[in-house]
Amino acid sequence: MRFTVLGSVEVINGDRHCTPSAPKVRQVLALLLLRANHLVRVDSIIEELWCDSPPKSAMTTAQTYIYQLRKMIERERFAQRGEDILQTQSFGYLLNFRTDAIDAWNFEKLAAEGQAELRAGRAEQAAATLAKALKLWAGPALGNIACGPVLSAYAVQLEEQRLQVLQQRIEAELQLGRERELVGELRRLVAENPLNEWFHGRLIRVLQAIGRRHEALQTYQKLRTILSEEIGLSPSIEVQRIHQGLLADDQVLLPRQNAHMGPSTSAPERTGTVGPRRSRSA
Repeated sequence: MRFTVLGSVEVINGDRHCTPSAPKVRQVLALLLLRANHLVRVDSIIEELWCDSPPKSAMTTAQTYIYQLRKMIERERFAQRGEDILQTQSFGYLLNFRTDAIDAWNFEKLAAEGQAELRAGRAEQAAATLAKALKLWAGPALGNIACGPVLSAYAVQLEEQRLQVLQQRIEAELQLGRERELVGELRRLVAENPLNEWFHGRLIRVLQAIGRRHEALQTYQKLRTILSEEIGLSPSIEVQRIHQGLLADDQVLLPRQNAHMGPSTSAPERTGTVGPRRSRSA
């Protein structure tokens, strides 16, 4: 049995999908999964479901959603009693469950392993581990949830973590000299993220490295135009240096084993929960 949040929120028991059909029940489930084995306060559930305008029946309605989740647990035989897994505690509820059954927790674990391998100069292992982490994603985080303020913050954090892992996987591939293999992927990423200078910079470097300087120059000119028209900025100093190297016909050095360049490979601070830290228990 497993749970997914890196894409649609789903509950999968063997080869059967048994995800709650009610949108707000799924919403509560997502919050519990992202805070697995940690307290989720009732007031956080109410904030997530109704923002600043909860109905008078908010407490009772939230309890009804918890009851429906417990019934799902019993129906799917995850436990004899739903209360054994979805526990009532002071001020809220706690989902007492194995985190390795939740894709977001597995992603965080693999990301940390891959980042450690990259820091240690083991680029080939890092590329494989980080690629494995990214394969856990099936779409935008919490894709079938109409997120309230609490889950919106978690979704943004998860997407930022995915972007960081993607950049680090690309860095590992570059250290292994796989420029040609990366051209197509980097072109797609530039098209999908037209304001992301990191992707543009890596595409320019890769195109120069394989002898396609005119395309590298076109990539820079397109980035400069987009930045100017969209947000009134010039390319970053790093990208400008790459451009100057192209004009001078200097070989732009791509990262190689034990010569790290690019995004930080430091593992994110592990807080025992997936997603952003909050001043109180979520």
